[in-house]
Amino acid sequence: MLTNHFFFKTAQLDTIKAYAKRINDEFESKEIGYYHLADNTGLISECEQYFQNKNYKSVILLGMGGSSCGVKALRDFLAQQDKGKCKLFILDNSSNLSLTKVLEQVSLEDSLFIVASKTGTTIEVVSLFKLIMAHFKLELKDLYKNFIFITDENSKLHKLGEQLGVKCFLIPSNVGGRFSVLSAVGVVPLFVCGYDVKALLDGALACKKDFFEKKQEGILQKAYHCCMHKYANISVLFSYGDAFKGFNEWFVQLIAESLGKKQGYKRLGITPIALIGARDQHSFLQLIMQGPKDKMITFLRVKELEKSMCIPKLSLPYLEDCDFSNGIDLQKLLNAQCEATLQALVAENLSVDLIELDRLDEWHGGYLMYYYELLTSACGVMLGINTYDQPGVEVGKLILKKILS
Repeated sequence: MLTNHFFFKTAQLDTIKAYAKRINDEFESKEIGYYHLADNTGLISECEQYFQNKNYKSVILLGMGGSSCGVKALRDFLAQQDKGKCKLFILDNSSNLSLTKVLEQVSLEDSLFIVASKTGTTIEVVSLFKLIMAHFKLELKDLYKNFIFITDENSKLHKLGEQLGVKCFLIPSNVGGRFSVLSAVGVVPLFVCGYDVKALLDGALACKKDFFEKKQEGILQKAYHCCMHKYANISVLFSYGDAFKGFNEWFVQLIAESLGKKQGYKRLGITPIALIGARDQHSFLQLIMQGPKDKMITFLRVKELEKSMCIPKLSLPYLEDCDFSNGIDLQKLLNAQCEATLQALVAENLSVDLIELDRLDEWHGGYLMYYYELLTSACGVMLGINTYDQPGVEVGKLILKKILS
C-alpha cells in the first residue's frame, strides 16, 4: 500500500469539496484521457499478440520528455527485481556521448528499437532515429524487423509506419505526453522487458478507486496545502534511495510543465526540486533547514527491500564513533536517516509530509505514478490553469527550427 502522513494542518473538508467536484467533472467528461488508462487491458492483449515468439536482449527507447521520463522512472523503480529478460536503454537527449555508449553495447540482430513521439515529429527523437539507421546501414524496407513506433493516430510517424509495415502502438489523442506513462509509452517497453504490466495497471486502478470511489481526501489536502500556502511555492521531493532517481526526473517534468503557466499578466506555478537521500543531506539540506521558508518538503521512502545488505559488525581503529550502525541492514539505516531529517524539518515548523510504500514492485509503481498525476490535476484546478498544455515550450521549438534553417 501507499500511505501519506501529513505534518501540517489540513483544511476543513467543506473547503476542498468544490475542487473535488471539478476534478470529478473532468474525470466524467473523458476529455482528459489519462484518468482511464488503468482500465486499458486491451493494450496488454495487443502486446501479447505482437511479441509472441519474439525475444530480444536489448530494448532501446528513443523518446523525449513524456515519452521517456515515465519509463525511466519505472525502470529505476523496478531495477532490483532483476527480471533478466532483456536490458532497457533509454536515449532521451541529443547527446553524442549517450548515443555512442548505447550503440557500443547493442547489436541489431537481438535488439528492439522503440521510436516514441506523441506528435511524431520530435526533432531529438527523429534525429536519433536517423543516426541509428545510418549506424546499422538500414534501409527503410527493413525497419519493420527491429523497430516499432509509439505515437498518436494519424501522426506523421504513424503514417510512415503504415507505409513501411512497422508496428505502431497508438497513444490516445486525449492523453498528454507527460501523463502517458500508463499508455503504450510505458506499458510496451516494460512488457517486452518482462515486467508485470497487469500489476502496474492494477496499482493505478487501486489509486483511481481510492480517490474517485472511496473519496479518500489525502491528495486534495496535499494539493490544497501546496497551492494555498502563503509563503512556500517550491515543492521539494526528498526521495530516499537510488531507485527513485528516474521518478524524481519524471516528478520535475510533471509539475513544472503542468503547473508553470501564464494567466493574463500573472505567472503561476509550483517549482519542483527533486533530491535523493541520504546523499543530498550533505548538500541541499542546509538550505532547507536554515534558508528561506519558501519550500514544502515531501519525503518518499520504501518500508522494506527484498534484498538489503547488512552492515558487518566491524570495529575499525579511530572509527569507533560509527559503530552504532553495525548489524543494521542498509535499508534500515537509510530509512532512519530519512526519519531523522524529517523530524528535524518538522521541528523547524516547515511544511512536511511523508509518502511510504510497502515495497518496490509494479503495483506500487502504478499506484505512485497515478497518485502524482491526480495530485497535479488537483493543483491545476486549484490554481485555475490549463494543466495539460505547454505553450511556453513551443516558442523555443519554433526558434530552434529558424536557427537550424
